[in-house]
Amino acid sequence: MPSIRLATLADIPAILELVRRVVPLMQASGNQQWTTDYPNEAVFSQDIAQSQLWVAELDGQLAGVAALTQDQDPEYAQADWDATETAIVTHRLAVDPTAQGRGVAAALLEQAEVLARQRGLKSLRVDTNSENAATQRLFPKLGYRFAGEITLGFRPGLRFFCYEKRLD
Repeated sequence: MPSIRLATLADIPAILELVRRVVPLMQASGNQQWTTDYPNEAVFSQDIAQSQLWVAELDGQLAGVAALTQDQDPEYAQADWDATETAIVTHRLAVDPTAQGRGVAAALLEQAEVLARQRGLKSLRVDTNSENAATQRLFPKLGYRFAGEITLGFRPGLRFFCYEKRLD
């Protein structure tokens, strides 16, 4: 079972190394959501400064990362949910290829649920690239429903699928 904790600046090198391993696999499967430029050290450092970056460890090694925020892109209004409702939104979710299938993503998404309950929020949200088959299998297994397809202005040419889990 992965252990989950807030990331620190000392985790940045391991997080960047994880991303370097993940991006080529994503791109090889047709998923162009991430590049060599994004997500980057500045983005992760900002997440850490806002106490919203979480890491999962397995056997003492960093195995996954996720930003658990309340940030919803304006384009979220395109999805089938109440875009004005405050939610815990999972961004920048990545699992080390050597740790896939060991519950790392599920543990990070469980942490999103913990935060939502602590803050009295009833909605968990996430978006994923339309080419990311792995997350499209995972989210429904964890109780998320498909909430439509959107485009994001800062990622032209890509389509994103939205998922929401209600805690009512």
